[in-house]
Amino acid sequence: MLTDEYVKKVYAQVEKRDGDQPEFLQAVREVLESLQPVVEKHPEYEANGVLERLVEPERVIKFRVAWVDDSGKVQVNRGYRVQFNSAIGPYKGGLRFHPTVNEGVIKFLGFEQILKNSLTTLPMGGGKGGSDFDPKGKSDAEVMRFCQAFMTELCRHIGQFTDVPAGDINVGAREIGYLFGQYKRIRDEYSGVLTGKGLEFGGSLARTEATGYGLCYYTAEALRVLRNDSFEGKTVVVSGSGNVAIFATEKAQALGAKVVTVSDSNGYVYDPNGIQLDVVKDIKLGHRGRIKEYAERVPGAEYHEGCKGVWTVPCDIALPCATQNEIDGESAEALVKNGCTVVCEGANMPSTPEAIEVYQKNGLLYGPAKAANAGGVAVSGLEMSQNSYRLSWTFEETDAKLKSIMESIVANSLAAAKEYGEEGDLMAGANIAGFVKVADAMVAQGVL
Repeated sequence: MLTDEYVKKVYAQVEKRDGDQPEFLQAVREVLESLQPVVEKHPEYEANGVLERLVEPERVIKFRVAWVDDSGKVQVNRGYRVQFNSAIGPYKGGLRFHPTVNEGVIKFLGFEQILKNSLTTLPMGGGKGGSDFDPKGKSDAEVMRFCQAFMTELCRHIGQFTDVPAGDINVGAREIGYLFGQYKRIRDEYSGVLTGKGLEFGGSLARTEATGYGLCYYTAEALRVLRNDSFEGKTVVVSGSGNVAIFATEKAQALGAKVVTVSDSNGYVYDPNGIQLDVVKDIKLGHRGRIKEYAERVPGAEYHEGCKGVWTVPCDIALPCATQNEIDGESAEALVKNGCTVVCEGANMPSTPEAIEVYQKNGLLYGPAKAANAGGVAVSGLEMSQNSYRLSWTFEETDAKLKSIMESIVANSLAAAKEYGEEGDLMAGANIAGFVKVADAMVAQGVL
């Protein structure tokens, strides 16, 4: 609950201005509730209007993207880039291409990115962008033309030391390649303006695996510190079947767990013998198929229509890796009923406030997205460093740095939670640890 008068005033202002953006309101309220003991202890934050400035983006860019499909028809989409906060570094955050993208969704993602980037300890501010364009069912030529049209406008707002986008949902190696090529053509410069690039033109080893691997490194460290436990012998439910889900599954299996589900927007598959990752990779990375194909190819596997049922599968650990608000209160209750004791988030804000309340009421180990899925942007930051140095680290070097960053996020979150009377609370700790660094930088730089 909001009890601090300063915090209540700030949230009321956000509600008044952005009442039509439910995802953004949800993200802001969750963070502000955690920050109440911090602002009570630091009156300089109120004196400098830190919260008022934190919840208001420095810049919101919205633009038309016109492109021509394969039949010669003109299509028009909307493009967005929200440059939220640059107190500790250039704006950094992915681009999402999905029909559900709107200003409120991009703002919630950008707001979360401020604290997530801060937690990595790397010098990156918070931003996010995307479009309501849907690449599913489009030809490579159509995706290329859209990306070129999108970057023709976006290129005037980004740069290696200004704003460095990456990929997100439906923006993978193909899209990043097209976007980078168009930026290079228009600006006539070869720079580290995008991350998630191909290895041939400045990309980093381990970037593709980073969010999924990082999620498991975070979960493993939280289990070790808080439960004296590990992945070994655990049954894991994973949602999604994109990069995050695939590589979370890969690392969880490597750490001794049995992953029994993956899903997509149509439904989920349950494989009691453990997911065969080579089949999932072939379906999703090989030819962009639907996950129901898995059950047609693997004996004993079951396909179920609808995504929500994945949370009724008995498990020890749940790793939601699909999209925002995929676990509601009812689904959280089902997880608890079926033996789940750990939820760590690979997607952005996949749990509703009601779901989080269920986790906390039942004593689950809960790792929030802004901490647990920070591995992707952490390696993006490492890619920026490699681009600046004009060198490339080995997979093992980058992976070791990623593991160290994720373990430090657990340690710093727990230390911050303890300092402000929330001992053992990874969600409160992540919000506080990420916020304090940004807030102190904002105070030091004056009212901007």
